[in-house]
Amino acid sequence: MSESYWNQVVATGLALPDDRPLDELTAELTSMLGDPDPEVRERTALPALTAWLRRGVYDDLLAGLGDGIAAGLRAGLGETGTDSVLRRSASAQLLAACIERDNQRPLTTGGKVLEWGDRLAAWLLREQDLRSRVPGGAQAEALGHGADAMTVLARSPHLAKPELTVVLDVIADRVVAPVPTPYLLSDSDRLASATMAVLRRNLIPLSLAEPWIARISAVAQGASAPPADGDETAVRADAEAFLRSLYLQLALGHRPPQIRADLLLVVVEALKAGNGFLRR
Repeated sequence: MSESYWNQVVATGLALPDDRPLDELTAELTSMLGDPDPEVRERTALPALTAWLRRGVYDDLLAGLGDGIAAGLRAGLGETGTDSVLRRSASAQLLAACIERDNQRPLTTGGKVLEWGDRLAAWLLREQDLRSRVPGGAQAEALGHGADAMTVLARSPHLAKPELTVVLDVIADRVVAPVPTPYLLSDSDRLASATMAVLRRNLIPLSLAEPWIARISAVAQGASAPPADGDETAVRADAEAFLRSLYLQLALGHRPPQIRADLLLVVVEALKAGNGFLRR
């Protein structure tokens, strides 16, 4: 379909067109998610699909739509320096929107949401392209959008203590994963925000959270085994940046979890152990 067609859709406030079948519109928009032109991807395809999800257009089709979107998480997975990251990053954003819609009103089964969570986690741990943008200006931020998706997933009523524990493990695995360069600061903030979403469910006791923090702290201190690949300095920097972000969100964030006071002490000790300036 011509660019002018979609420009008109945008101009109408993303009203659902009535001159074409929904499945045809959806397929075309989905194909536009990997377009490196920000006008096509970020000002047309992503906003349209997200708006229609939020307005309930896909409520009767949510399970199938989510499965189709989740397939995009595998497109080019493992590549770096290519445009394929755009499709994966957008798929994470839209799958999070599907989960958020189900959070607002139950539209699918718990098993389906958990399946989407598994696919998000598998992608997030394997994603190698951590660029903010690709040449041409399109926004990638795969890690940040993956963290945002984990935040939405953690709020799902379909997740109980065992599943939330897995989400925490995925976050920790991502924080300490070997990387060639340090994460963006916003990536650490968004991973910490996902952690807060888990903790705010008040299902994770200190007895689980404390050793979880200790694992990340060991990497920040350089006390654990160095990564098999990647830059050890970068991995240590990522772990420390995450602990700082988590401390700030625990100390200043709204709706503190019930274990905040005790967990703050644990995080403070972890930061002191990994930062010599704090011990002077």
